[in-house]
Amino acid sequence: MQALLQRVTGARVGIDGQLMGEIGAGLVVFLGLEPGDDIDVGQALIERILKYRVFADITGRMNLSLRDTGGGLLLISQFTLAADTRSGLRPGFSTAMAPAQAEPLFERLFAYATSAHPLVAGGRFGADMQVSLTNDGPVTFLLRSRS
Repeated sequence: MQALLQRVTGARVGIDGQLMGEIGAGLVVFLGLEPGDDIDVGQALIERILKYRVFADITGRMNLSLRDTGGGLLLISQFTLAADTRSGLRPGFSTAMAPAQAEPLFERLFAYATSAHPLVAGGRFGADMQVSLTNDGPVTFLLRSRS
């Protein structure tokens, strides 16, 4: 499982021109699911994301987490993160979890995130989504659940 985190001043996701989710300052997280991932791995990664210190404290150091700041979390499923890009000019997707397994896992992880943090928004699994964000910093990190 991979999570691409971007610290933002604001973000939104839409589908077919309809707003599906929006946050102010916080994190946009694109989540890529891979074969073998499960709810335990995902919940541990969500907890890590909520505690990951990417926000500035009063001295300007990255010492505060999303939990500390109370910012928003925009959680987006993105199977392209799990693509095999090691060779060639076209990504391969055999390294991504199949949609039939990924959708229920993502939905459970989204539900977990909403129970663990008060400000969570998202789009719709498998939809053609338009994500707009203003990266703050820019600050972007790729977290992996395994090496």
